[in-house]
Amino acid sequence: GLCLLVLRLFIGIHVFLVSCALPDSVLRRFIVRVMCSVLGLFVRQNDPRLRDVSVRVYIANHVTQFDHNVINLLTSCNTPALNGAPGFICWSRGFMELGVTGSRAELVDSLKVYSSHRGNPPLLLFPEEAATNGRAGLLRFSSWPFSVLDVVQPVALQVQRPLITVSVADSSWITELLWTFFVPFTVYQVRWMPSVPRRAEELSEDFALRVQELLAMELGVVSTRLTAADKTEHMKRLRHTSLLPFAPGGCPGQPLAARPRVPSSLTGAAPEDVRITAMAQRVKEVLPHVPLEVIRIDLAQTNCVDTTIANLLEGRVPFFPESKEAAPDLPVPSTSQAAAASGIQGSVAVPPSKPATKQFAKSPVERHLSLQERKRALYDYARR
Repeated sequence: GLCLLVLRLFIGIHVFLVSCALPDSVLRRFIVRVMCSVLGLFVRQNDPRLRDVSVRVYIANHVTQFDHNVINLLTSCNTPALNGAPGFICWSRGFMELGVTGSRAELVDSLKVYSSHRGNPPLLLFPEEAATNGRAGLLRFSSWPFSVLDVVQPVALQVQRPLITVSVADSSWITELLWTFFVPFTVYQVRWMPSVPRRAEELSEDFALRVQELLAMELGVVSTRLTAADKTEHMKRLRHTSLLPFAPGGCPGQPLAARPRVPSSLTGAAPEDVRITAMAQRVKEVLPHVPLEVIRIDLAQTNCVDTTIANLLEGRVPFFPESKEAAPDLPVPSTSQAAAASGIQGSVAVPPSKPATKQFAKSPVERHLSLQERKRALYDYARR
């Protein structure tokens, strides 16, 4: 793989120079396609005659960062740059710069002006606005690509690669390019579908949903309602979770902060078994004032002792503290009634070395000494 990577880097530079030097024509696409096969990029199409030459807008699902380059090897088309600063990198990757940095409405107006000139190549748009692996489902299509013209042609794109996943979330285009050069080959399968016209008085949202359903049926995947923004938010949560410190001696892969609790109506009642009972006893030894049934219910959802303890201490699980008689077989340290009344659950105070004052001291010095004694006793208990 490393030998292929180094060799293909030099060949890729020649492919880039050839594609820049030759004008856009059938000869150029044939030469670049043959050179890309040396780089391990093989492009197949089901039937070129299905491609409608009168259609000005192609709609494709988004799998990799180089989908527009692959389809450009089969037919002349342009993809507008939506993200990223314009410049040499944007141009070298094959995107078309429109000079529009405002809203989607301004972008649609610019694309309408571009499509009105018959001499310009067709547009290739990706309504998903984010790449997926193409094996589970399609992201919800944005409506703005379907506001440009009333007739579009869907293009079903599938990518296969041995050993390595085709598309990894949150990876840059440079990483994907290096993995493409590293693996033996990557096969792109392009399937042209019949053109789809807009129905009478059909909204752009309904038009986008209809084309999304057609593409999903062609690819054999699910048409989801998740958007590119949902994917971005999901990746932010994953990055935030991976940066959290891990609890020493806790559950494998479980961060120090407790996981969000799932409502019991969604998870259902978990069966009581020996493992849950053993974990509940461990939690009960640490928090003897918490009812055992509350501990079992939370353990059925979290499946982790440390997470359940954190949920109980941080107040995520409401409960009524038990009295000392509720668990006579367990060592129960004295619980501060004032702390329990104020809602601070889990703050356990241990009987100090000498009895604490039963009444609230009037002198600030005495109150301070009493506080220090209680803190020292709590530290000693924690060390033991």
